Amino acid sequence: MQYQYLGKSKLKVSKISFGCMSLEQDQPQNTRLIRQAFDRGINFFDTADLYDKGANEIVVGKAIRDFRKEVILATKVGNQWKPDGSGWVWNPNKAYILNAVNESLRRLQTDYIDLYQLHGGTMEDPIDETIEAFEELKAAGKIREYGISSIRPKVIREYVQRSNIVSVMMQYSLLDRRPEEASLDLLADNNISVLTRGTLAKGILINKPAQDYLTYFQAEIEKLQTALAAKGDALSAALTYVQQHPAVGSMVIGLRTEQQLADVCTAYQQKISKERLGELTALLKTQRYG
Repeated sequence: MQYQYLGKSKLKVSKISFGCMSLEQDQPQNTRLIRQAFDRGINFFDTADLYDKGANEIVVGKAIRDFRKEVILATKVGNQWKPDGSGWVWNPNKAYILNAVNESLRRLQTDYIDLYQLHGGTMEDPIDETIEAFEELKAAGKIREYGISSIRPKVIREYVQRSNIVSVMMQYSLLDRRPEEASLDLLADNNISVLTRGTLAKGILINKPAQDYLTYFQAEIEKLQTALAAKGDALSAALTYVQQHPAVGSMVIGLRTEQQLADVCTAYQQKISKERLGELTALLKTQRYG
């Protein structure tokens, strides 16, 4: 397993990260799986207070309790559940963030969060106030670093210019190459790391039936799937593709079973040539953010 520092921080994370959102409410199984991931070299575990109304944080906190200081723990804030539990509202306000972090710390059974991320963001947000909240939490020792999770180029640019973020989590894959046009170079130039999500495009790149995806139609997806199946390198190609750009610090992969973990770790070691990746990307037109 290879490791890379997130931006200018001292957070050194594995190139494969464990996306915990997919975990179910089977604590013994989740604990075994997370331990196996750690034993394979994965040291970065990502969750959010939104997932399962906070229960996901509890699952992760229990699973890493015995080796907490040896891992990089990330969670997110900004989506506030309604009192009746019927849904959530967007809340990037300082007061909310300063309160929400305490609840996350309690659920995670830890006294600090390595990477605290704003779980979204719009141009209408009180951005300076949001940044103040993260800076205060960092000064207080409740978080080590902070970042944002966003695909919006304008929002990303604002945080690059106005904050000390060390990372941006964004959707990026063979089927979503929009960040190449909008954000990757900017982040690399400012030494801010990208955490990729959706790297497997909801499984479409490896084992799920073809369907319309973003602006691609099913027939286009099938064309790519056929090309991937021809050489049996779909998972390796998906992982290798997003690692090419120097901005990418880690790929956050949703894992639910031991077999998925084994498959991803094996595929990660099998690099794909630039010629092969060029053949695959040539099959689909490049997209842009609308």
